[in-house]
Amino acid sequence: MALVGLVRVSMDKQETARQHDALTEAGCAKIFEEKISGKLSVSERPGLLSALDYMREGDMLTVQEVDRLGRNLLEGLLMLTDLFERGVAVKVLDGIAKGDHTERSLILDLAFALAEDRRRDIVKKTKNGLETARKSGRVGGRRPVMTEALTTQAVALRAKGFTIRQIQPHLSYKTGSGETRNPSVGAISQALQAHDDSQS
Repeated sequence: MALVGLVRVSMDKQETARQHDALTEAGCAKIFEEKISGKLSVSERPGLLSALDYMREGDMLTVQEVDRLGRNLLEGLLMLTDLFERGVAVKVLDGIAKGDHTERSLILDLAFALAEDRRRDIVKKTKNGLETARKSGRVGGRRPVMTEALTTQAVALRAKGFTIRQIQPHLSYKTGSGETRNPSVGAISQALQAHDDSQS
């Protein structure tokens, strides 16, 4: 019997090293990786399909935690049923479902329910964070180009009769890579509008 590992993250920018380390330490003969939503079915997940094609009878599909198989209760349970019907056993290294599984069980159902709750909580916190960022004049979670100091400078220049396009060359900021740039006309306009709104 060989352990065949599966690493899954939802987005390209997410790190996979922790999962790889755990699966390697567990003794996985081969590890497959996919960067795809855990809400998809078996047939829609190329990394999982590659792992299943590689596996032989008696091999065990291994994941660090059950949510690497799926983070949605219904799809997760359907996936497990599909795997078990194919004769594929599943090994979970961490979490409440830790252990070897060859059939559905209450503990697996509970683990998927908790994974879905965690996912729902993450989505909610992300939405709340983005909404807070929008209300404070930022789109996404990015740092605004127009700092308080630049906005104050823009307000002072406008008071002297400068247009936004005339203000632009007088304002500058440094990017993360150290380049010096002028804020866009749109960014200056938004900052001035936000300033005016705060004064009303």
